[in-house]
Formats: sequence, C-alpha cells, structure tokens
Amino acid sequence: MASEAIEESRRRAERARQMALFRYQLIQDVADPGLSARQRGRLVRELAGREHDGPGGGKITVSEQTIRRWVRDWRSGGFDALVPQPARVTPRTPAEVLELAVALKKENPARTAVQISRILRAQSGWSPGERTLQRHFARLELNRVIEARPAPVPGRFEADRCNELWTGDALHGPVITGRKTYLFAFLDDKSRAVMAARFGFSEDTVRLAAALRPALASRGVPASVYVDNGSAFVDSWLLRACASLGIKLVHSQPGRPEGRGKIERFFRTVRDQFLVEVTQEAAARISGLAELNRLFTAWVETVYHVTTHSETGQPPLARWREGIPVPLPLPTPAQLREAFLWSAHRTVTKTATVSLHGNTYQVDQLLAGRKVELVFDPFDLRAVEVRHGGRPFGPAAPFTIGRHAHPKARPEQPGCQRPSPTGISYLDLIGGAHDRQLGETINYAALFGPAAGAGQLPAPAGQDTTGEDQ
Repeated sequence: MASEAIEESRRRAERARQMALFRYQLIQDVADPGLSARQRGRLVRELAGREHDGPGGGKITVSEQTIRRWVRDWRSGGFDALVPQPARVTPRTPAEVLELAVALKKENPARTAVQISRILRAQSGWSPGERTLQRHFARLELNRVIEARPAPVPGRFEADRCNELWTGDALHGPVITGRKTYLFAFLDDKSRAVMAARFGFSEDTVRLAAALRPALASRGVPASVYVDNGSAFVDSWLLRACASLGIKLVHSQPGRPEGRGKIERFFRTVRDQFLVEVTQEAAARISGLAELNRLFTAWVETVYHVTTHSETGQPPLARWREGIPVPLPLPTPAQLREAFLWSAHRTVTKTATVSLHGNTYQVDQLLAGRKVELVFDPFDLRAVEVRHGGRPFGPAAPFTIGRHAHPKARPEQPGCQRPSPTGISYLDLIGGAHDRQLGETINYAALFGPAAGAGQLPAPAGQDTTGEDQ
C-alpha cells in the first residue's frame, strides 16, 4: 500500500511539472518584454479565445485573467512559480465506488467516463460526476492516449535580427574508430552563421547539451529556438533549459517541415563540401571525435563562414557580426549551470531519505513525507541539490551510492589512436590553415570583433572547450 502511495505521489509530481511546462509554452510570447501593452493585450485575448492541447492530451481553454496571472507568477518566481501546488481536499466520493469505476475501466479500457457513469447508475442508482471519474482515471494514468498536436510553427521567413531565431537539427555523420557519429548543429536564421556544431557518438540529450551549452556561453541567448521532433529535441530537459533562460522553444509539425529549409540547406553544404572528403580512407586516419570536431571547426571557420552566401549576399560571419549588439549580452556561468541541470521529483521517506536511480540520500528531517525536487548534474549523482516549494534545502547527503552518473549520461569513450599517414589531405590542409589563423590573427570562431572584451574570445563552433570528449 505504501509503495502505491509513493508511486501516486510521483505521478502527481510529474503531472504538476508537465502542467508547468504547458503554462510556460502558453505564456512565453506574452512575457516578451519587447511587446507594448496593446500588443500584449491583443495576444492575451487571442490565446484566451482558442482551445489549446492540454498536458493530458485533451482540449482546454484558458481565461485572460489566468494567462495574466501565470505571466505575473513567472516574472516573480520563474519556472518554479508555474508548478501547481497540490490541493488539500477531503475526498467526498466513497473509495469503494472509485475502485469499482477503476475495475470497469481496466476491464474495458475503451470505456469512457460517461459510459462508466452510466454503468454505475444502472448498477447502484448513483454515480460520481463524469469529471470526477475523468480526473481519477487521469491520476492513475488510465485515460486513453490522445495524440497531442505540436505547437504552431513559423512559415518560411527571415528573422529581423541576429540571435532572434536559431534553428537546430541533427545530421548522420561518418563512422569514426568503428562508431557512427552524429552532428548536432544550430544555425542563426538571419545570418546563416553556425552558432553551435559538434559531432558525437550518440543522437541523444547529452550530446545535444554538449553542442548547445558552449554556444549559449559565447554566442548569447536567442529569443527562440526552432527544432524538430527528434527524441533529443522533445526531451523535457531541453524545455526546462529554455524556460530557465527565457528562450521560446518551438517544434515543427511532423510531416510539415516549414521553416527548416535553412538548416537543411546547410546540411547539404556539409555533405557536399566536408563529408565528401571524409572517405573511408580519410575516416581511418581520424583518431577520434576530438580530431573530427577540430577538422569540422576548421572547415566552418575558414570556408563556410567566409564564403558569400547565395541568398544573403554576405558571408555568414560578417552578417552575424554586423547584426549583434556590442557588447553582446551573455548568460552568467550560474545561469548556464542552472539551465543545464536535470531534475526529478521524489517523496521523502519517514526516515528523511530519498532514492534516485538506485542511490540513497539523506535530506533535512523537516522534509519527511514531503515531495521534493532533486536537481543534479547527470554526470555526477554524488552531488544532488534538494528543493521544495521553489526554495533550496541544501545538498542531499550521499548515503548509498551505486551509480555515479544518470543512465542516459553515457560518456563517449575516445577510440584507439591511429597514426596519420603521409600524403595530401584536404581536411588536413584546412585544419592547418585554421590553426595558423588562430596563431597569427583573430579566431574566426569567436564571431566577435577585436573588442570582444576582457581579451578572451569564445570557443569555436563544435570545439570542446574542456579538451576532453564527454
């Protein structure tokens, strides 16, 4: 019985988190500080006047007053303020009636709440309300699965300014050291400059973060990010990161890739000009991911970024530099760290312990029996922060640690090192040219002018600033 209660608490916490993500997606346009009062009012009325795909899959409407309240909550308390607090009510429907309703639902999952209400009235002369049954089924995850439709996507257009919109996608790359690679890339819509690009051995959330985090630290925070519905891009981590930094996240509709032409055109250029050179023999000479990313960065900075684009009539690097504010506002290290943390909700036991992926942690005794949020770096489960009601409650003390990293946080092991044979290689030539430019002049990858500030230039696109493969 206790395990069922704990599982039910976890489900409630997850539903609350999904509701908070839904609220943020709904208000992210309204919260734009650049809107006038008239524009904001028109947008609020438009949102209140139509139906939305709710977190449970059904259609819901939201009043103007509620939308404005959510915006005020987000501005005052951030994402945590959008998480609904559990209602404290005394159940009025007898437990045995709800158990019978659940049994009827499990007996035939196609039965709706309306149908089960009819059966209960026919059997006993009385039934709870249909909404009561629907909420109870939703809590137990017995409601029928309804395919949710993604948010509307922008059509074919060009952003008005640089860093207004980044488009991201993944491209299948060559086989290096016996393993398939994948390229995560983000393109600035206005300039077509490469904001982020990194090859990895997996097409997952961790590799996406490895590409995106350095870009945000050196290129700034875009107003919007437009991505497809790949598993890495629909992970709740990405939405949490965007919500933390105030980025509007938009997904394209399956089968309707409008607005994705620029990133697809860039990938075609990558295939025609870079991957075409990574022949089987060339791939055999590449020692691992670090070298592949170094060569790709060299091609981006010495070839792609300085070549006049056929649509804009300008080199992507020059167009981006002309369009960014000086100095470029950058997120602080603390803001980036918070955005790229993962989180999970757990119920604290009576002995003030919580479990996370097989590990056990000791928390504050005051939290016993309460639902808390555990915030952590997926690569280091020894350091876990505890939060409750949007307030920090210090670190969770490791009690039993059997797993040091999240199951999804699989590090990329560098492959065996292979000696490079003598001979002419196009990739080696552009790599050498890039290295000479770094030593003699300005680092093109910085995408900054000489007055970047503090004498420090951002890392090139696709280059791992740590010097290690994650």
